[in-house]
Amino acid sequence: MPEFTTRDPSQAAFWDERFAANFTPWDQGAVPPALGRWLARAALAPGARVLVPGCGSAYEAAFLDAAGFAVLSIDIAEAALARARAVLPADVAGRVLRKADFFAFAAEPFDAIYERAFLCALPPRLWPAYAARCAELLEPDGWLAGLFFIDPAPPEPRRGPPFAMTRAELDALLAPAFECTEDQVIASGESIEVFAGRERWMVWRSRG
Repeated sequence: MPEFTTRDPSQAAFWDERFAANFTPWDQGAVPPALGRWLARAALAPGARVLVPGCGSAYEAAFLDAAGFAVLSIDIAEAALARARAVLPADVAGRVLRKADFFAFAAEPFDAIYERAFLCALPPRLWPAYAARCAELLEPDGWLAGLFFIDPAPPEPRRGPPFAMTRAELDALLAPAFECTEDQVIASGESIEVFAGRERWMVWRSRG
């Protein structure tokens, strides 16, 4: 494991350093099959606005763009966006990528937010702000959908990223503004090592 000087994952420098060193054990290198399965049954119309926060390499952004959605894929780390530009076709990258802070950028409401290793990348102190910001950024009846890192007995003190949470913690975080409409265990074979056995595909509908 490389030696790093930054320790605060809420800061862009933390992620810049790790992407620059090509140390990205959370990166699956592909679109999770669960996303494709959900899109096949989801009530998202062509042209629906989809936000991908903390996009990293942004494989899913290209997939969502090809499916006909209006995608905005954001990250605070320039090195992460550089990786995404290397992964995506140039026209797609130009269309979907933006350097932006999830907690502060200005945007019209979205129909869906796709969650993939963003919430678990945040220190637990920022989890309430994440939930509030998701509710703020979604249209009434919008969807927060994706893969959540759930551990029934996370180690204490919490170490990460990725930072695991219990299902009860996630419910307490999201239930005030969202209703859970899907909750499925992801087979270990579909997860990379860092998440194996502790990933759930979940869909939360905004209460508006």
